[in-house]
Amino acid sequence: MTNALLSDWQTEFQLPPFQMIRDEDFAPAFEAALDAGRAAYAAIAECPEPPTFANTIAAMEQADDLLDRVAGVFFNLASSDSNPTREALQRDLSPKLSAYSSEIVNNKALFQRIEALWDARDTLDLDAEQARVLMLYRRMFLRAGAALEGEESARLTEIKSRLASLGTEFTQNLLADERDWMMPLEDLAGLPDFVISSAKAAAEERGQDGHVLTLSRSLIVPFLQFSDRRDLREIAYEAWVARGANGGATDNRAIAAEILALRAERAQLLGYENFARYKLETEMAGAPDAVRELLMQVWEPARAKALADALTLEAMLQADGYAAPLEPWDWRYYAEKLRRAEHDIDEAALKPYLALDNMIAAAFDCANRLFGLEFRPLDIPLYHPDARAWEVTRDGRLMAVFIGDYFARASKRSGAWCSTMRGQRKLGGDVRPVVVNICNFAKGDPALLSYDDARTLFHEFGHALHQILSDVTHGFIAGTSVARDFVELPSQLYEHWLEVPDVLSQHARHIETGASMPADLLERLLGAQNFDQGFATVEYVASAFVDLEFHDGPPPADPMQKQAEILDALGMPRAIRMRHATPHFAHVFSGDGYSSGYYSYMWSEVMDADAFDAFRETGDAFDRDTAHRLERFILSAGGSDDAEALYTAFRGRMPGVAALLKGRGLAA
Repeated sequence: MTNALLSDWQTEFQLPPFQMIRDEDFAPAFEAALDAGRAAYAAIAECPEPPTFANTIAAMEQADDLLDRVAGVFFNLASSDSNPTREALQRDLSPKLSAYSSEIVNNKALFQRIEALWDARDTLDLDAEQARVLMLYRRMFLRAGAALEGEESARLTEIKSRLASLGTEFTQNLLADERDWMMPLEDLAGLPDFVISSAKAAAEERGQDGHVLTLSRSLIVPFLQFSDRRDLREIAYEAWVARGANGGATDNRAIAAEILALRAERAQLLGYENFARYKLETEMAGAPDAVRELLMQVWEPARAKALADALTLEAMLQADGYAAPLEPWDWRYYAEKLRRAEHDIDEAALKPYLALDNMIAAAFDCANRLFGLEFRPLDIPLYHPDARAWEVTRDGRLMAVFIGDYFARASKRSGAWCSTMRGQRKLGGDVRPVVVNICNFAKGDPALLSYDDARTLFHEFGHALHQILSDVTHGFIAGTSVARDFVELPSQLYEHWLEVPDVLSQHARHIETGASMPADLLERLLGAQNFDQGFATVEYVASAFVDLEFHDGPPPADPMQKQAEILDALGMPRAIRMRHATPHFAHVFSGDGYSSGYYSYMWSEVMDADAFDAFRETGDAFDRDTAHRLERFILSAGGSDDAEALYTAFRGRMPGVAALLKGRGLAA
């Protein structure tokens, strides 16, 4: 039987032929793709012609085309619709792909060609993008160990292979803990209809009668907000924060310790004092002290606000007849009661106005008003019945295919993210991207979102726009291929359009009556934007501090003890815990992406608050001139220049932290 992954895709938009792809196709497809890549790189390294940009860098840009195609399908499926076969293959692939990467960067002939181009760069007549790509390739090789020799080179290869395996194991352990835990719910006291509906859907998915609670954030958070059963809230909360720390085969604590030790050794082999200094060298922050300064500027007012709020919530707890102290499983419950009292916001009354389909339409409408994009639903086979697709065009030109996969399921890892099955580039033809947004909303009939869910949808679609509007020649710098502390700017900026009153008044319509959200409810909703920001900021910043301190110094022998020491030094409020404790801190331990970089959401938030002010200053949240500058200098530019230069080109200057504190309601 023909391997669909290796055949020409005669499908609309050359999308993967999902209905023809079998799990047993992946292993031979990866082997063929790796062989093709090795042959392509060998041909570049052994080319008898003197190195040129075309026969070296541009050729490398296209050397992994088959591998990118196969991997683009597999890793999207492995994270969004996993099964035992895919998990086993992912464990097998991690060291193989790491070894392949090491082969390339350790190819001395290949590196010599890059060095020759670098040395002659002033005579090559390169355009600005080519010069940038050459610099980034050379930097990538050097930071991957291309200049190391002998035992040091071999050891670095071993470390990278082991880290790849450990990251996969960490992720799969977390998925197993999330997938396997559930709690039957017989007492539904306090739970609104939308939570009851979601718990019933979760039970049906797992073949259970009645209602069950799972560790999906979209289900457990509203349960913690509304359940009157304090004992059940405690059980659920402790199960949620114990993911990856339950002992046995899925425990991640020893894995985290080994990852930290290997990262430290990797950094030292490459000549850096520690991993944080290695990692931050290429980010906007530049060094750990800059990160620490930003976090501390936010931590102190956030902690003060959280401690004041805790006193209020504890008084409510005592009024209900419970003895102090306030516990972490109490915070969301009493905060919800306080929000309702202070802002007259009833989540159960709000959610019928935030239907999933309406919020998707709102995100698309904003993209049309800002950037002229149009979205046409596609009736095509996809990898799961929950997924759906749209053709994205502008002025009749294909811009991208967008796939949205919005519902939580046992086969999908938790969280929300944006990925591509195909990236944008112009080298070798105008290649338009296939962009995927993954969320984990509770399934219902109809599917209703919380306001936080709607913000998540806008956030991930902001990432998608970074890919959809990408307009560069080289895929190496396309879309979100930017500094980690810059990549969250488009996503966090896009959240602001959900706050625009006419967006909600137009799209937040009652699921049954079709009526627009009442003006007074809309006003109260927007007025409550900063409610409980002390809590939200503390749980995030604490996680960012732990990540930074783990990597800025010797690796801890016991990460859990080190975590406790860091939080104690910060004066962590006792009723709040880290948003992501070490054993389930996937951002940091599933791979290197956000390691030493979890702070980047806040670094980007400094810019996103300032960037949205650029629209406010015009008096029009959809000002097309400002949107054009945003697209030109940020969304379409990818990594074609340093992040600071791109932002300054858009805004004329870099911002300070004041706009962030004001936006979160934490300004003095």
